[in-house]
Amino acid sequence: MRINNFNSEVKLLDIVRGAKDKTAAAPNVSTPGRKENFAQELAKACEVNFSKHARDRLFSRGIELSDGKLNQLSEAIDKAAVKGSKETLILDESAAYVVSVPNRTVITAFGKENLREGVFTSIDSAIIL
Repeated sequence: MRINNFNSEVKLLDIVRGAKDKTAAAPNVSTPGRKENFAQELAKACEVNFSKHARDRLFSRGIELSDGKLNQLSEAIDKAAVKGSKETLILDESAAYVVSVPNRTVITAFGKENLREGVFTSIDSAIIL
């Protein structure tokens, strides 16, 4: 997964190791205890959460998520966040997910057979995987 600081690519290993180059590293990242905090925050920022409603829908509709699918969802959420989206629809070949972008939380999920109606409300963007 690529992480960007909008203008140039961030070298995550250099940041975690406490790089000497101040243009690549955030201030005070190399101080003891900060490396662990940074790694935890990075892991937290890359994860995808699921509301109880979404978990229920995934189960009841038989939608399975592989590690690869979770990575695709995470990358799609990153793209939506860069564009300023708040609520986005993420479509793939087998399902659709409505996601709260700021919270990185899947709100609900629809299987292919549930998409017949084709109406989604309260979204401001859509991403097709």
